[in-house]
Amino acid sequence: MDLGLNGKTALVFGAGGGLGGAIARTLAGEGAKVAVADINRDAAQATTDAIKAAGGTAMTLEWDIADLSIIGARLKAVEDAFGAVNVLVNNTGGPPPTPVAGQDAETWQRFFNSMVLPVIAITDHVLPGMKAAKWGRIITSTSSGVIAPIPNLGMSNTLRTSLLGWSKTLAQEVGRDGITANIVLPGRIATGRITFLDEQKAKREGRTVEDVSAQSTASIPVGRYGDPQEYGDVVTFLASTKASYVTGSVLRIDGGLIASI
Repeated sequence: MDLGLNGKTALVFGAGGGLGGAIARTLAGEGAKVAVADINRDAAQATTDAIKAAGGTAMTLEWDIADLSIIGARLKAVEDAFGAVNVLVNNTGGPPPTPVAGQDAETWQRFFNSMVLPVIAITDHVLPGMKAAKWGRIITSTSSGVIAPIPNLGMSNTLRTSLLGWSKTLAQEVGRDGITANIVLPGRIATGRITFLDEQKAKREGRTVEDVSAQSTASIPVGRYGDPQEYGDVVTFLASTKASYVTGSVLRIDGGLIASI
């Protein structure tokens, strides 16, 4: 199937990590020119190197998205190299495990400024180019906690949920411009973030990481953690011309983990 991504420009955040890296590599495999953005330049460069080694086109951007002052300069670098952004993948890091109660206002503000506000601001910067082209894809990765709140991930559950309302509203506003906006939710995908969360839970509960992982696996209908490539495949489909009638949606990529309808 031709996904219609050959020659498109994609900007992927968190592309030095497990989920973002898989998304970036898969988009590049479909012929997109990928701007690989991450706060960790070495991690981003590793993804860029992998894309180039496979015959794809990519560039590395060291990008702390909490710094709104650099958005214009970073996007100009992408546009100068590849042209206007056609596909934007908003994929941010998460806060540390915490209960939702008792967190100070400064901590809430800090993570809002690194997880929510940059997503909105960067999207606003790329929208004019998408509108001019009458085509665009905005895909925002959040967490299964926005549907079924995850214990001890209070800040993540709360802040990421705000992006659902934003994305749904945006989809209504830009649909006639040929632009789609969708949310994707990872379940238990085998990444460094999930390993970290399993380790933290094991430490809190005085258990082994293996025991925590086994309990989590038992709750997943397909009986295993997901592969980042499986996540990248779904995101790449949403970025494609084949997904032109999918917008305003919240798509679970979770192996059936979320029990609610």
